Amino acid sequence: MKVLLKQTVGIDVAQNELVVSLGRMDEHLSIEVYAYKVFANTKKGYSALVSWVNKQTSTSTEIRYVMEATGVYHESLAYYLYNVKKQVSIVLPNKISNYSRTLDIKTITDKSASQAIARFGLERQLEVWEPPLKIYNDLKQLCREREQFIQERTMLKNQLHADHTSETSNASSVKRTKKRISIIDLQEKEIREEIAVLIKGDHVLADKMTIVSSIPGIGSLTAVTIIAETNGFELIKNKRQLVSYAGLDVKEKTSGTSVKSKPRISKRGNRYLRKVMHFPALAAIRTDGRFREIFLRLVSKHGIKMKAVVAIQRKLLELTFILWKNNSYYDPQFVDYSIKLKRGRSI
Repeated sequence: MKVLLKQTVGIDVAQNELVVSLGRMDEHLSIEVYAYKVFANTKKGYSALVSWVNKQTSTSTEIRYVMEATGVYHESLAYYLYNVKKQVSIVLPNKISNYSRTLDIKTITDKSASQAIARFGLERQLEVWEPPLKIYNDLKQLCREREQFIQERTMLKNQLHADHTSETSNASSVKRTKKRISIIDLQEKEIREEIAVLIKGDHVLADKMTIVSSIPGIGSLTAVTIIAETNGFELIKNKRQLVSYAGLDVKEKTSGTSVKSKPRISKRGNRYLRKVMHFPALAAIRTDGRFREIFLRLVSKHGIKMKAVVAIQRKLLELTFILWKNNSYYDPQFVDYSIKLKRGRSI
């Protein structure tokens, strides 16, 4: 009888269902994906999933449940499995997509995706997931709520401007719009105060926020959003992963001499991170000589200002990660932060 080295449960998580495949690796490093089933993305479905896995797998070898970090849909399942003492690994989506390209998969379906996740768990040494600190979840929820209020306020202000310039605007409608804007202003202020109280109550996080905010263009609310959306860079191991997680990585398709698309950012990542980096990049270009020099050099090279702004966004995001990990303040005289990170020195 073959000895099993690893067993994995590959889970492709959607809003309403969990597509599951089981995989195992034996002592000869032979990999087999051998079972498949779909469960509801509910507490009842989680219980059924665990019962099914227990029946289909060997009790002699530890079982690892592997899933992608898909927005918020995977969170309830991850917490459930953690609470019933199961090993869980959560992987950034770009890692799975890059791995899937190496497999001979002709048609991509939910089933093939779960099979790829199961194989990925068998072939890689993955870290065991633990729930992030509650403060990160609280900050994330508050930052996203604030973003919704800002979007709504912008829409109302545009509507108010249109009403003021119109000859046929209704006075009572204008009054109600102004009242809604005032209410949003008050609620947005309450959120900012809640965020400040949370950070002030955690001295370690407060010090970290001060470090990240030392970067040109990165204000306190931007720093909080970055840290909240990455759970303190929990799943991030290097700058490349962070850029990809934010969807700021560049994609380009080139084949021979006939196919050549323009390089553009993938936008396959956390939209909150992408959005929050726009104005800090503009502020850094305006106020810091180093970033202004980079911006001007890139514009002179290809003549596209927005492309140069995105490059600054990437650099700022990478800097937050490096300074957070090194626990060091931004130094405008230092040249290459990545060298310090690799060698493990302080800046």
